[in-house]
Amino acid sequence: MTAEDLKELVGVFKKIYEENEGKPFPQDPRDQLIEAVKAVFRSWDNPRANVYRKMNEIPYEWGTAVNVQQMAFGNSGDRSGTGVAFTRDPATGAKKLMGEYLINAQGEDVVAGVRTPSPISHLKDQMPEVYDQFVEIATRLENYFRDMQDMEFTIEDGHLYMLQTRNGKRTAQAALQIACDLVDEGMITEQEAVLRVEPKQLDTLLHPQFDAAALKAAEVVGKGLAASPGSACGQIVFTAEEAEEMVKSGKMKKVVLVRLETSPEDIVGMQVSQGILTVRGGMTSHAAVVARGMGTCCVSGCGNDNEVKIDEEAKTFEINGHKFVEGDWISIDGSTGNIYGEQVATVAATGNKNFNRFMGWADAARQLLVMTNADNPRVSWQWTDNYYSQLFLGHSDYTVITNALIGLRSYGVNIASFTNVFRNAIIDTGIVLSILPLVIVYIFGQKFFVQGVSQSGIVG
Repeated sequence: MTAEDLKELVGVFKKIYEENEGKPFPQDPRDQLIEAVKAVFRSWDNPRANVYRKMNEIPYEWGTAVNVQQMAFGNSGDRSGTGVAFTRDPATGAKKLMGEYLINAQGEDVVAGVRTPSPISHLKDQMPEVYDQFVEIATRLENYFRDMQDMEFTIEDGHLYMLQTRNGKRTAQAALQIACDLVDEGMITEQEAVLRVEPKQLDTLLHPQFDAAALKAAEVVGKGLAASPGSACGQIVFTAEEAEEMVKSGKMKKVVLVRLETSPEDIVGMQVSQGILTVRGGMTSHAAVVARGMGTCCVSGCGNDNEVKIDEEAKTFEINGHKFVEGDWISIDGSTGNIYGEQVATVAATGNKNFNRFMGWADAARQLLVMTNADNPRVSWQWTDNYYSQLFLGHSDYTVITNALIGLRSYGVNIASFTNVFRNAIIDTGIVLSILPLVIVYIFGQKFFVQGVSQSGIVG
């Protein structure tokens, strides 16, 4: 944009301000600063802030704060820029510097996704002295905080300014990997590692993944950036409002939000979506960062290396000659960045070596038996097949079924074979179970369960 373009844009913004506030935009810098501070405090009560706090269990009473600091200009030429970086890969947990930056850019340009940024490694070629300084500072920050850091920085005429650092958001896989690596590196203890992973993050490791055979047969119609791991399959929607409406009304059970780029206003729609696909943006764009924090699959920047057209008003999306409209099925792989123009079958999650190691640390430190609610047999089978037989607190009419099955298992009975005939009846019928499998499981299960409890550590 030219200087004249910026002057025109300022005029537009001032007019919008006056129309909404009923007074001209203040010209005194002190008044402007105070109004900016007030705007931050008011943002604590906006709808998306309330949704974010609820998602992350942040008490409303905590309030917010404002930090005022001197401006650093990243848009002052080709020796200036702005960027975001992580000391470790927030998607996989790999120990490597990961980030992106834009030359001659400012503020939100990187996370807004309006331009495609360059990998942080390219900075070594453009400004080697700045890159070396940044790597040294990043290492120092991680060693000090003993955790993966999410850093924002600005370069002004070749001078590096660190704007902020915080413990970075990460996927469940990355959280486990980083916790294990930090223990191995002697930076934290096993007990500290257990506290570094949110319990709800572990739940994402139990989500279904694409079936290998179905994935091999599926056609890849495009490829974006693997911004947040996982597999997602759903019907296409083009706005966050539509995503929320379709899911709540039941018109679409699973949706994939397809957007040019996302913004904080989209958070509710992102929350109900199986996955997020954006045309613009990189690994540190809004869509990527928020999706990783929520444990939602995301593929970003698919417009970077593909022929893409998107019309959110007409509700059409085209990639490499494949055209989609609202309601069409699409599948995305947040681990590879692949995009499939069809429904791809999924399978149950498999074990994770870091998960088993992590749960071993949790078991060693616990003083109470850790259990999970098993509302239905499907949950029971998933946990006992993949993880721990003692993780059960059955209730409702499933209590007898769940405990009986585990009691049989503790005596070496092949539960998969035993329940094969009755599995569908138990799962699909719900509480009103077929009388025959109920009687069989109850009689045999109760016989073995009483003695089996002491061996398996189950509490029913």
